[in-house]
Amino acid sequence: MADASRIVPISGGYHVWTRRLGESPVKLLLLHGGPGFNHEYLEIFAEHLPPNGIELYFYDQLGSYFSDQPDDPSLWTVDRFREEVEEVRRFLGLGPFYLCGQSWGGMLAIEYALHYPDAVKGLIISNMTASVESYVRSVNRLRDQLPRELVDVMKRYEAAGQYDAPEYQEILMNHLYRKHLCRLDPWPEPVLRAFAHANNQVYNVMQGPNEFVVTGNFKDWDRWDDLHRLPMPTLLLVGQYDTMAVEDIEEMGRRIPRSRVAVCPNGSHMCMWDDSQAYFGALLGFIRSVEAGAEV
Repeated sequence: MADASRIVPISGGYHVWTRRLGESPVKLLLLHGGPGFNHEYLEIFAEHLPPNGIELYFYDQLGSYFSDQPDDPSLWTVDRFREEVEEVRRFLGLGPFYLCGQSWGGMLAIEYALHYPDAVKGLIISNMTASVESYVRSVNRLRDQLPRELVDVMKRYEAAGQYDAPEYQEILMNHLYRKHLCRLDPWPEPVLRAFAHANNQVYNVMQGPNEFVVTGNFKDWDRWDDLHRLPMPTLLLVGQYDTMAVEDIEEMGRRIPRSRVAVCPNGSHMCMWDDSQAYFGALLGFIRSVEAGAEV
């Protein structure tokens, strides 16, 4: 069976884009981050999963570049996206499957797995902690490690709501994003493409102005006390230089009953790119162990 794109009809009369690569009884659906980004920055998964016997499904969530992009801020909620994942799963006919979510996609994967645990054979939470409060604490700690004059400049622009100011954007990109989002120089072309194609309405409604200022509608999201309800084998992936705190991910590992934690020693928030050997080694090892029936 050849690789194939399929347009999935979802509630509200909208349509979302998916693409299958490979053919195998072992199937993985990938949830991208953002919110409002798309699958493009995760194209590196195609180099590692199908060649290793895993049927991979890329999927652009509603509002993302290859899917419908309605101008309706009321659509951008965690609950609606969770139900969208279930509609996509049913349409694609995925039985017990592996669900991998990166960043915002990791939050969405946690939500889906809590509501539809029987559908998930194995859960991969990539570069996401269990609450937005934990994330905000972590990124502010990273920012406070910058020289005091840079932090003061950032806070001055934030107080004025001038997030697009060139000086503010320069500090954000060169002193934070290049250290903690992706450490490769230059950034990979698929990552740049995904940034260029981002839907800022979705991002701003749910997240806020940028990675370091969270004012959107998921700012109070917190699942720390629910992690023990995840029954499936779970892999937690994090980069040593991630915007997520390694210690938070390790605490998640202690709370999720059947879990393992993999820290990518040279990786950032996009450690699938800047520490791909460690990242995909851990991911493939996890799937192989679940398939073999080994206890995680």
